[in-house]
Amino acid sequence: MEKTRLKLARLHGKPEIFYSIQGEGRSVGVPSVFLRTALCNLHCFWCDTDYTWNWKGTRFKHEHDANPDYQKFDKKEWIEACLVEDVADTVASFRCTNIILTGGEPMLQQPVLLELIQKLREKSPLFTFEIETNGTMKPTPAFDEAVNQYNVSPKLENSNNPRKLREKPAALRFFSASPKANFKFVMTEKADLEEVLTMLQQYAIPPEKVWLMPEGTTASALAERRESLVEICKEHGFRYSDRLHVQIWGSKKGV
Repeated sequence: MEKTRLKLARLHGKPEIFYSIQGEGRSVGVPSVFLRTALCNLHCFWCDTDYTWNWKGTRFKHEHDANPDYQKFDKKEWIEACLVEDVADTVASFRCTNIILTGGEPMLQQPVLLELIQKLREKSPLFTFEIETNGTMKPTPAFDEAVNQYNVSPKLENSNNPRKLREKPAALRFFSASPKANFKFVMTEKADLEEVLTMLQQYAIPPEKVWLMPEGTTASALAERRESLVEICKEHGFRYSDRLHVQIWGSKKGV
């Protein structure tokens, strides 16, 4: 019988599994082991992990297209199919119990990730799992039971995804009602606020579950948007999220 494999992003010639701190949202500053899954069902214009989806031959647009040195990614070179047992052993070797499953879109691989979660909990019941998701897919009951926290980041018009792709009402209603879920919105300009407020009203998302985060992969870009976002958070009772990892390491990946 063929063993189960998890599709992870490949970075620097190996699966992207690394020990760092959470840089965004509710758990900012918490030491965590990150697993970056390959593949995504969206294609955000400003995505800083576009090596998980922006394949050669696709028509997706990206902000780096204007750079003559930028080119789309060869799919077979940027995906690592890993045995679940091997991934579990690697994660356990870091001696850190907070695990962040990110992407790409990890919810595309729920059955395999559930197997990974179960194998890690066999090693230690202390493991906790955060899922970073774009909020377009509902978890299965078994997956939901196994997860500790959802970091839901619904995409706005600034992502350049059509609304019918980025906004799935059934999934958003599920996450709104879940005590495990919090919401993070990537903001590029003040005009994004109206879109956020409409979504919060439509899906009954309370303000205390909302984080606003500036879009940007450099400290200077974050600084340009920070002050106005803080004022918006103060006015509406939202939380503000910076990007701590960008402040420390810039756009460097896998740290």
